[in-house]
Amino acid sequence: MSSDDADRDNRGSSTVIPYGSRRGSSAMVDGKFQRKALLFLAYQSLGYMFGDLSASPLYVYQSVFSGKLQHVQNEDVIFGAFSLIFWTLSLISLLKYAIIMLNADDNGEGGIIALYSHLCRNAKFCLLPNHQASDEELSAYHKPGCSNRNISPSPLKRFVEKHKRSKPALLLFVLLGACMAICVGALMPAISVLSSVEGLKIEAKITNNSMIPLISCVLLVGLFVLQHRGADKVAFMFPPIMILWLLSIFSVGIYNVIKWNPTVYKALSPYYIYKFFSVTGKDGWANLGGVFLCVTGTEAMFADLGYYRQAPIRVSFCCVIYPCLVLQYMGQAAFLSKNLSAVPISFYASIPDFLFWPVFVVATLVAIVASQAVISSTFSIVQQCHAFECFPRVKAVHSRRWIHGQTFIPEINWVLLIISLAMTVGFGDKNHIGYAYGTASLIVMFVTTWLTSLVINIVWNQSLLLAIAFLLFFGSIEVLFLSSYFMKIPKGGWVPLVLSALFMVVMYAWHYGSRKKYLFDMHNKVSMKWILTLGPSLGIVRVPGLGLIYTELATGIPASFTHFLTNLPAFYQVVIFVCIKTVPVPSVPHKERYLIGRVGPKSFRLYRCIVRNGYKDVYSHEIDFENELVMSIAEYIQLEAEGCSGSQEGSVDGRMAVVRTSGKFGTRLLMSESASGAEEGSSTSLPGTLTVASSKSPALKKLQAMYEQESPELNNRRRIRFELINTIYKDPRVKEELMELVEAKRAGAAYVIGHSHVKAKWNSSFLKQFTINLYSFLRKNCRSPAVGLNIPHICLIKVGMNYHV
Repeated sequence: MSSDDADRDNRGSSTVIPYGSRRGSSAMVDGKFQRKALLFLAYQSLGYMFGDLSASPLYVYQSVFSGKLQHVQNEDVIFGAFSLIFWTLSLISLLKYAIIMLNADDNGEGGIIALYSHLCRNAKFCLLPNHQASDEELSAYHKPGCSNRNISPSPLKRFVEKHKRSKPALLLFVLLGACMAICVGALMPAISVLSSVEGLKIEAKITNNSMIPLISCVLLVGLFVLQHRGADKVAFMFPPIMILWLLSIFSVGIYNVIKWNPTVYKALSPYYIYKFFSVTGKDGWANLGGVFLCVTGTEAMFADLGYYRQAPIRVSFCCVIYPCLVLQYMGQAAFLSKNLSAVPISFYASIPDFLFWPVFVVATLVAIVASQAVISSTFSIVQQCHAFECFPRVKAVHSRRWIHGQTFIPEINWVLLIISLAMTVGFGDKNHIGYAYGTASLIVMFVTTWLTSLVINIVWNQSLLLAIAFLLFFGSIEVLFLSSYFMKIPKGGWVPLVLSALFMVVMYAWHYGSRKKYLFDMHNKVSMKWILTLGPSLGIVRVPGLGLIYTELATGIPASFTHFLTNLPAFYQVVIFVCIKTVPVPSVPHKERYLIGRVGPKSFRLYRCIVRNGYKDVYSHEIDFENELVMSIAEYIQLEAEGCSGSQEGSVDGRMAVVRTSGKFGTRLLMSESASGAEEGSSTSLPGTLTVASSKSPALKKLQAMYEQESPELNNRRRIRFELINTIYKDPRVKEELMELVEAKRAGAAYVIGHSHVKAKWNSSFLKQFTINLYSFLRKNCRSPAVGLNIPHICLIKVGMNYHV
């Protein structure tokens, strides 16, 4: 295990095994430590990553031998089904994902969005606005060892970049995969819980067909409520449950092989696949989709790569999951070859009587554990789509402790619950739900195959022939299964197609509306020449305080600023234009996140702060953005005076600098925590600092104290006090500017954010009007930007803006 892998593993297990706590430099100690970390992550991954895949023996054979194949009278057909399952599991799960796909990570992250992000950084595919040349200087922007700056671009890359329509086409293709992944999050709990509860038909002798769906619905409600209440509180139990399940199916598989038909090992030969289709013919082809269910859940190996890294996943799958599943499917085949009438309930029928109830209980728990993991992956997909401006704003709760970085989204949780209940009640048959679930999972894999082939050629700089070979080999296998599912569209396969179409309309409408709104802002931004003619006062009254203006523009003055000044010709003495944007990387290091610059001359006291986030980054309420911003601007002012404020950006705003990379950051201003109830305008100061008197009148101070008592959100915030260090400055203007910044912070900050009303132009086409009106409806009814940014309501100023796009 390399040192890079060790560092990656550290991020996945930082809450338990701190890699930075090594006591010695001995290679033996390091090796033991790395092995312990690897084994722990492999153990942890069993409870989250492989639940869906490990639960598939509950329903695979029943789905294969459904319909006209339900009454099988031939041992060769059973052996042929097992041979299909074995080779599907080996080619897709083992070869494609465990061996190849895990190498297609994006700085340690996996999934459809990670592949898209990787492509966007290496070719001009990205549709995200606000791109700047400085973004490409981020340490996470280029994966080590994969830089292709000195390599001539491939013909495929030149073709895609040349045709403008290829960018939205690629985005739509990615959104198709994301929508199908959301459908998987709704369908998988339904089929897994329903399949696990069906064992009651054998021992409990339940003959009422409506009882099993009813029990399943009760469990599904409990499952999603558990997700809402915090599954992280019981998450430590997931790996032990999965280990018990794997031991159970492994032992039962060996028992069935030895007792019923030891010659079942012959079915490992692909020759039995030929026998299967020669006997079943068209009916076998129609049920081929049931075989694919043995690999549903494999996508999680790649999608959740960021939590566990490559080495632990490979160890878990190759050493535990793969042999257990092969022996379980082999054992079921051995049992069915001698008990052909037991096909409709093959899994529970193959369980020995003395083990039935323990296996039934563990199977039900496994269905819940597997569903929890799939639902969490769905939340992650939604969050990443939102980062790329392809999903409406939703509430994201980050309370996971067992796995760092997981997200809970209440709105999506209840949507998934409603779909799961509707599928369980509406169909009541795991075969029909299996057709829908298999279709969604297969399309996700198909999208992943296409994107990976692009990564092979464009990112890895491999030959186009190799990329085409990868696409043809795995894509043809998936197309064969997809052709089988097309026959099942009337029997449940239509569900993910309809659901994904609805999700796609919402996601693309949000992306289209957001992009049109940004282009409108760009077109109507205020000219810097006009701002310069106003002088340092901007033609208004400058009052004490700090004004933070949120805008999507990375350059220029937003129209909302002048709109505010037109109605109220007074503003704060220090103005900061804040732009929070996403760059196509998984995560931006905290020291590189803030890009600080100046707008106009120094006397104007106008600054710009660009906050760069990756698609996996989340806004933490624990970080006091206001105080960090003041520290960053103070650092920029002094770096500028020292002549090292960064590289020149291609805008009239001037220089932009990543100030946190400076070794002196945090030493320019003295920051201390004020005592609770201490008056902000107090004249007391710390030794070695300059006193900055507050410019507030006694009446304003009294009014602020009254507001703070009435507003818990302000009362609970830490009171940070800034002091200017009493040092000798070469340029007295630097000291004056720093003192003015501290004074503005003392006076208080106000947050100005646009309150937009977006409408389509009267002469727009029907399709455009529908898309823009849908976007406007979503903006009005989704989460407010101020809530997502944790802006106190008492400090918030909304500026109304009308957009006709």
